[in-house]
Amino acid sequence: MSHREHGMTLLELMIVGAVVAILASIAVPSYRGYVLRANRAEGRAALLALAAAQEKFYLQCNTYASTLDRDTATDCGAGVLRFPTSSERGYYDITVSTADASGWAAEAAATGSSPQFDDARCRRFGLTSAGVKSARTAADTPNDRECWAR
Repeated sequence: MSHREHGMTLLELMIVGAVVAILASIAVPSYRGYVLRANRAEGRAALLALAAAQEKFYLQCNTYASTLDRDTATDCGAGVLRFPTSSERGYYDITVSTADASGWAAEAAATGSSPQFDDARCRRFGLTSAGVKSARTAADTPNDRECWAR
C-alpha cells in the first residue's frame, strides 16, 4: 500500500497566487474607473441643484446670484445665494463665474483633496442659465458628451 500525502505543493500555491494577481491587476483599474464615472454624478447633480436655486433667486430678486455662501442668508442687494460651495460629499467645488439679470454660468471642479481629482477625463463641469452643459479634462480640453452623458 502506498502512503499518499494530502495537501498542496508549493508550485500549486504559486500558480494560484499568480492567477489571483493577474485577475486583480485587471479588476482593480476597471473598478476604479467605474467608481470615478459614478462619482461624476455628484458634480452634475450639484450644478443642477444650483440651477434650480438660481431660478428661485431670480424670481425673488430679478437677477441671478453671483456669490454662493452656505452660511449667509440670501441677499438680493449683495447678490448672495445661500447655497453650498461644495458638492454633497465634497468631491467638487461649486463656483458661479458670471451672473447678472440676463443669465449666469457656474462650474463644478474636482477638489484636489478628493479622489475625484484623479478623474482626468472629466475634471470640471459647467452649466449656464441657458442650459448649456460643458466639461473639461485635466488637460483643459472639452469633453462635454462623455462627461454629461454617462
